Amino acid sequence: MRTWKYICVCLLVLNGVALADDWPHWRGPNRNGISSETNWLDHWPDNGPPIAWKAKVGTGFSSFSVANGRIFTMGNENNTDTVFCLEVETGKPLWKHSYESDLGDKFFEGGTASTPTVDADRVYTLSRWGDLFCFEAPTGKIVWMKNVQKETSARIPGWGFSSSPLVHENLLVLNIGEAGMALDKATGKIIWQSANKDSGYSTPFPLHRAGQWLAIIGSGQSYLAVDLRTGQEAWRLRWLTQFGVNAADPIVEGDRVFISTGYGKGAALLKLGGIEPEILWKSKEMRNQFNNCVLIDGHLYGIDGDTTEKAMLKCVEFTTGVVKWSHPGIGSGAVMASAGKLIVLSDRGELMIAPASPDRFKPTARAQVMGGKCWSVPVLANGRIYCRNSRGDVVCVDVREIAK
Repeated sequence: MRTWKYICVCLLVLNGVALADDWPHWRGPNRNGISSETNWLDHWPDNGPPIAWKAKVGTGFSSFSVANGRIFTMGNENNTDTVFCLEVETGKPLWKHSYESDLGDKFFEGGTASTPTVDADRVYTLSRWGDLFCFEAPTGKIVWMKNVQKETSARIPGWGFSSSPLVHENLLVLNIGEAGMALDKATGKIIWQSANKDSGYSTPFPLHRAGQWLAIIGSGQSYLAVDLRTGQEAWRLRWLTQFGVNAADPIVEGDRVFISTGYGKGAALLKLGGIEPEILWKSKEMRNQFNNCVLIDGHLYGIDGDTTEKAMLKCVEFTTGVVKWSHPGIGSGAVMASAGKLIVLSDRGELMIAPASPDRFKPTARAQVMGGKCWSVPVLANGRIYCRNSRGDVVCVDVREIAK
């Protein structure tokens, strides 16, 4: 019987069916930064968890997508972007594809910003300058490619396109234009596009409401929702942020939507239902410059503050915006979660695990897993935590229970 189960698992992998604990796109299967994975180690030896492998992928801040034994990310070297497909067991390249792309080091190291999106046996990538690719995920063969910015003359925001592609049914949805753009995912043909104004930097978030599929998008001046089929605007909330940086994705709970931005702007909890959302509360106590909070049991956990100040980890009550605790020393790092635990990577490469509790932040495990600047969100998938820094050093931390 055990042999038959093993054969079934192998067949699923070979046929491109994602495993339960894969992380196929930005913010994970449920697009909330939370994994359903439970069988992993949240206590480590004094010398830290095992490092399974290391790799180099070039300058950038792309995070990771993991599916069917493959890990995808991007980086830049010598003004050339490269899309990497690595083997999860060893970190060895299975394939890679490079193309000319300016580093774009405007007030930061530059490089890639978007995270690849895996959909069945396809993987989609978007560069900061509009280079859009559809690859065969197992082989790296290009199914179709185009520079969507040059095709449409879309305005490039100050730091380039940074959102990840959203796959919804037959559509590939991008945060390009004031209210997004949709293409046929099979061919790359443009289905609809929006006004030629500055986009924001958030990834389109799908929302099913009143029998209609919407996408919530952060533009240069607003958070708004559009009909995914047509691009028609459903509602808009004006949300002005310095430099037009609306980068964090919304967090949706029922008819309430949490939004947050940096540069001193802050956060708000919205209630959907009218012509435009009702603001339930606003606060400057949670300012997500580019990485999202996670919502667990009525509390938001995330990074408050910008890279130019002493950013810190905070816990805020979802319904009221009341701060439950603040923890310094994390800097402009990032947070994800799994099994009721926070997985935190500081901006200096310290990896920490702690119960998601509104009482305090008390890590059960911590280790310095890498150096350099770490702004990219770590990813837990199938018992491994993937981390990277701005110069493209990647580490795979083995937290599988069998690694005891």
